[in-house]
Amino acid sequence: MNTLVHTGIGFLDVLLTIVFLILFTYPILGGFAWFVGVLCYNFLFKYRQMEWIEIPTEIEPFITIMVPAHNEEIVIEDTLNYLLTHLNYTNYEVLVTDDGSTDKTLKILERLMKYHQKLRVIRIEKNKGKAHAFGVGVGFAKGELILSNDADTIPEPDALKKYVNYFIRQDATNIAAVTANMDVLNRSTLIGKSQTVEFSSIVGIIKRTQIGVLGGIYAYSGANTMYRKAALLDVGLFRQDRATEDISIAWDHQFQGWLSLFAPQIMFFMEVPETLEMLYKQRRRWAKGGTEVWLTNFKKVLLHPFKNIGRTLMFLDQSLSIIWAFFFWVSSAIFLISLIFFAIDGNWERIYHMLTMAFLFVGFEMIAGLLQLLASLIVDDRGRKFKYLLFAPLYMIFFWMMNALTILTTFIPAIKTILGFGSGVWVSPKRSGTLKKE
Repeated sequence: MNTLVHTGIGFLDVLLTIVFLILFTYPILGGFAWFVGVLCYNFLFKYRQMEWIEIPTEIEPFITIMVPAHNEEIVIEDTLNYLLTHLNYTNYEVLVTDDGSTDKTLKILERLMKYHQKLRVIRIEKNKGKAHAFGVGVGFAKGELILSNDADTIPEPDALKKYVNYFIRQDATNIAAVTANMDVLNRSTLIGKSQTVEFSSIVGIIKRTQIGVLGGIYAYSGANTMYRKAALLDVGLFRQDRATEDISIAWDHQFQGWLSLFAPQIMFFMEVPETLEMLYKQRRRWAKGGTEVWLTNFKKVLLHPFKNIGRTLMFLDQSLSIIWAFFFWVSSAIFLISLIFFAIDGNWERIYHMLTMAFLFVGFEMIAGLLQLLASLIVDDRGRKFKYLLFAPLYMIFFWMMNALTILTTFIPAIKTILGFGSGVWVSPKRSGTLKKE
């Protein structure tokens, strides 16, 4: 049997060849898989919310909107004014946990409390991170349903009503959380417009496939997710030493038998990074948090792979994603070194063959990615984002490479966190105050 790898050991050659082919074609197969997955979600998934029930004010479940904040003076006032005056819901409170802010955030909050009875503020003197601030807030929350809402995020006016529809269903007793569909608030730059395409791809296709085919989701949208308080308490709240508490708790919930849902019809809008520096820092945090979750749950999945086959397949995809990131950069380095070597040697035929194969691979990858993006832009938000398809090449080339790079550069820090050297202390990103400009 002809194999791509030759070690002299037949079985090992076959195994390594299979692994090589899987890694080589992973982005292509993944693109087609997500494309098929959204069809399964649209036609087979039983938890889809087909209609919205109007809830009379007198029986509205009480909701606590939790806003953890650290140095958010640029955006906090506009966000809170929106949450307190623009939501089509009556029975709720807004609870801000100010996590050791050193700017004017606390003064703004004190002033706003004089005008809004629904606003409450908890001051935490020392910055210990979003997860810690949220955990403290849960102890003071009056609602049995808690909406996590970032300081730079605004949900659509009917969001609370739509969220509640999921929790009042007859089959809702086991629902831990419902996470909404993210859209970009600031689209004035090329990076912002490109992230509109990216989030449509990730949220519009991947989460639909995960919940519709695999029965769970890899991560909540930390910026806007409604939790059942009982489910938060059941898993011991958020892990405070993780880079991405929203990924960790989604897996914790699902390991405890809770159901985590994605609600594509519930829209929320948030600021995204507008500079390469801030974008890279965000993706580093995401990559580190994802690897931490992968390491945390590795043994659990390995020992009981058939207990929840959907979760196991989702874990396998994450494993391939991490391994592929290393494979991509190692193979790219080997490719470039080989090109230089053959150029020095004058072997132009080998160079031609290598460039041809690379062109074919990138071509198939672009086709698969384009199918994924086309499907996502059509189904997400009723096709309103389709015009952003023009920015797809930047997403499919630059963003994929950046995401692979961040996995590579955060792998060791993630291991350190698992070994007990992690910290949940946060540094708020630079804000542009987009809501104020609208």
